Amino acid sequence: MRLLRLILKSIAAVLVAAALVFVAGALIPRPFFQTGQTSQIPRTVLLLSNPIHTDIAFPADPDVLARLSFLRNENFQLTDPRIAWIVVGWGGRSFYLETPTWAELKFMPLMRGLTYDASAMHVEPIGTIDTNQPAIKRLLVSPEAFDAMLANMLASFQRDAEGKAVVIDGAGYGPNDRFFEAKGTFTALLGCNTWTGAILRAGGLRTGVWNPLPQSLVWSLKHYNNL
Repeated sequence: MRLLRLILKSIAAVLVAAALVFVAGALIPRPFFQTGQTSQIPRTVLLLSNPIHTDIAFPADPDVLARLSFLRNENFQLTDPRIAWIVVGWGGRSFYLETPTWAELKFMPLMRGLTYDASAMHVEPIGTIDTNQPAIKRLLVSPEAFDAMLANMLASFQRDAEGKAVVIDGAGYGPNDRFFEAKGTFTALLGCNTWTGAILRAGGLRTGVWNPLPQSLVWSLKHYNNL
């Protein structure tokens, strides 16, 4: 009985410590001090979230499409005039590729996502987005901040000797999206939402210092940027 009580107390202590770290990650801002804002005409990016994952959407403006030209191949073009946004996310390779829906959840991709996995980039060109949806945050940043966010996002792609993105053959959720090899390794502690937070901070936006879940990332973003 003493051993059982000790085990239960240890588990409870770990859970309390994890909860405290999670709360602290959202409450402690990064960067600690707010940076100055410019008076230039802002540009727009979108933060898209669901219960476990976040993506960033960049407008399909000519300068953005030009910088994304290294993604194009014979099976993936960005020339359709109906494209309004380019949605980009970073995540665990196994979970990304093998779990298109929750109904297809498998044990090994889940375990790799919770422990250690290679990473992949997901890119999906889409049309008009209703930005009034609660799961979408419209963010206005300066042109310099926009460029910094775009540059940091692009730096997450692996490239071949010719500078082209390395496409993952046969991987995609539908006819328009594609997966590409990414830099970095994925863990539950440093996952898709921490990557999104880093991209947002590159644009001068403040977030919590550590946000493994979308809920804390969105909360800290709204709280520290008066959104």
